[in-house]
Amino acid sequence: MAPDSDAFGEDIFVKMKGIGMARLTATEPYVHSDCTITQSEFGRYCEIGQGSRIAYTSFGDYSYCDRFTDIANATVGKFANIASAVRIGATDHPMGQASLHHFHYRSSDYFDGVADDAGFFERRRARRVQIGHDTWIGHGAQIKPEVRIGHGAIVASGAIVTKDVPDYHIVAGVPATPMRQRFSPDIAARLIALAWWDWSHAALQQGLADFRNLPAAAFLAKYE
Repeated sequence: MAPDSDAFGEDIFVKMKGIGMARLTATEPYVHSDCTITQSEFGRYCEIGQGSRIAYTSFGDYSYCDRFTDIANATVGKFANIASAVRIGATDHPMGQASLHHFHYRSSDYFDGVADDAGFFERRRARRVQIGHDTWIGHGAQIKPEVRIGHGAIVASGAIVTKDVPDYHIVAGVPATPMRQRFSPDIAARLIALAWWDWSHAALQQGLADFRNLPAAAFLAKYE
């Protein structure tokens, strides 16, 4: 179970003498320069790296992306670690029609008095990516639409993920294939059941030393 946060006070970050205030806050995301954000939502303590483009996406608490990430039509869980130059939910072109080009769905850019193809964009936005809690997406990786990345999973740098990734698995390559499991199925299931990512901010701080120092099995033994 979560540590007793009463000693700290709910959602209060207690500071040691001589240490400055935390950079991230619960009230709004820390958005670096030159970002483009379209109809997206962010939880507490989120950060968006320089030059990133985020569209029609929700970020869970404590999740961040590094510089120049491009994320569209995705639901990102809590504590996601998204490296620079990652692309999630890469948009597609209509392959079954006579042309692949923008002109027949972004038509207003090309023709006076002609509307865009709203249905095409609705279908595109419905093809959402699901990113689990406490995931790590490596530099330059791509995750295609309608893929689920499981809790605790790792996507190696440069991988192109076209299929679902199970909880606590590591995938790599083009297309991405499984390398190994991070933990045994028993440990993975117990971590998911513990759901530490739902702990309060104060409880996370209270357990900080154990997050830093205990292996997963020992952590579970203490907090289950």
